[in-house]
Amino acid sequence: MALSPLNQRRWRNFKGNRRAWWSLWLFAALFGLSLCAELLANDKPLLVSHKGGFYTPFLTFYPETTFGGDFRTEANYREPEVQCLIVAQGSETCWDDPEGVLAQAQQSPDAGWMLWAPIPYSYNTINDLGRAAPSPPDAQHWLGTDDTARDVAARVIYGVRISVLFALIVTSLTSVIGIAMGAVQGYFGGWVDLIVQRVLEIWGATPTLYVIIIVAAVWRMNFWLLVAIMVTFGWTSLIGVVRAEFLRARNFEYVRAARALGVPDRVIMFRHVLPNAMVATLTMLPFLVTGAISTLAMLDFLGFGLPASAPSLGELTQQAKQNLQAPWLAFTAFFTFAIMLSLLVFIFEGVRDAFDPRKTFQ
Repeated sequence: MALSPLNQRRWRNFKGNRRAWWSLWLFAALFGLSLCAELLANDKPLLVSHKGGFYTPFLTFYPETTFGGDFRTEANYREPEVQCLIVAQGSETCWDDPEGVLAQAQQSPDAGWMLWAPIPYSYNTINDLGRAAPSPPDAQHWLGTDDTARDVAARVIYGVRISVLFALIVTSLTSVIGIAMGAVQGYFGGWVDLIVQRVLEIWGATPTLYVIIIVAAVWRMNFWLLVAIMVTFGWTSLIGVVRAEFLRARNFEYVRAARALGVPDRVIMFRHVLPNAMVATLTMLPFLVTGAISTLAMLDFLGFGLPASAPSLGELTQQAKQNLQAPWLAFTAFFTFAIMLSLLVFIFEGVRDAFDPRKTFQ
């Protein structure tokens, strides 16, 4: 579908802002990689060849008996015995000398094989380091391990995905609700405006953190419950900006003319007035997105966010605070937040300027 001349101008303005344009590509690449986290960091092979068949353990449950083992529980692909069963095509001698049989079987042209992710650890994999944790970066753990011997690089990849998805979902839902309420409040004014303002004053005085603490004490916190709480108390963020724009535009000549022609109020509000209010609205979006990411990290840092086993950047920051002798944890958390939040701010600045008719980029 071809873009309208107005949207074409906006797209040219956005591309003309080089900082925003390259930030968009870089953020899209990083976020795209995090969406494929299971292909980048996994403690299960991506593909297994065994006795002429192919298996995808990272997607499908396979019991150990599939590869010639004795147990019907899921195969532990990190165990030397299971690796030997796969490579040696189910040889019974794997239980006696798995490492020796494995080394010998790898020389055979008919040997099975396993394709691992670049980082052969998931976010919750407990590693046998042979030394105290947290451990510094090395060839096996590119960003080191945390205090429970989990790979930091794997937890960062999964943590970025959770943080960005959380921020985008919360921002989208709160924006839809806030824009709709602000539009109704500013367009109709009068008693509607007065009643909604009183509701907002009461709602805004509710201590959100206390509510989260109470909810966390009653129910086990999870991703969607946290999203619901943040949307419940965050939908008021855009109301003030949208309300002010609609109060300013409600008496413009084109709005009065549309009313006189019998155009429905909802059409005037969202087709004619709202586009003019988008510049001020888009100015607030970077703060909402970065604020949602920071709020999730803060709650995880305080212990009221996602479960401790979840890949959380806030929990990584907490570990950095508790393990000052492991500076790689603090550096990883700092640079992850700095890069992610800076790219988001640059992108939304470009979007805001693209919608501003007063700015033009060559």
